[in-house]
Amino acid sequence: MRQPGFPGLLRAICGQQISNQAAAAIWKRFSALPGALEPAGLLAMDDATLCGVAGLSRPKAAHARSLATACVEGRLDFVALPGMPDAEALAHIAAVKGLGPWSAAIHLLFAEQRPDIFPPGDAALAASAAHLLGLEARPGPKALVTTAERWAPWRSLAARLLWHHWRFVTGRAVVEDG
Repeated sequence: MRQPGFPGLLRAICGQQISNQAAAAIWKRFSALPGALEPAGLLAMDDATLCGVAGLSRPKAAHARSLATACVEGRLDFVALPGMPDAEALAHIAAVKGLGPWSAAIHLLFAEQRPDIFPPGDAALAASAAHLLGLEARPGPKALVTTAERWAPWRSLAARLLWHHWRFVTGRAVVEDG
């Protein structure tokens, strides 16, 4: 389980559009920085620290700052998040610049442990679904979300099973989520 709140969303930012192995390496360096897992501490860091020491790309550093700013300004309410319906919680998180539907879904699935979340646009989920369903090509995000509708109210479990299947098919190691 990932940490809920600010650290959990930072972890999602670290994993955007890169392999699990690369994300884990960046997260290890990033989370070791004193103050990095607190909004004010992160905002005090410069690009030399976030990008040079931690290994974030400049866009990911900007997304992390946007998240920290939303927390400091009260635009992202982690206390209210557990009481929100899934669609509202997804929209609440995705309203922060740099956190789209995928990051919001990953956070709700792994940090909030919600049972019916399916991350749109996840390449590994699309590849796994195509393999298991015998499709000629990977389904696009909309088609994958439509396919996943039949797995409600357990889409989070379906996503986890699809990821595990894809790791097995590709021979990729499971990366511990620290």
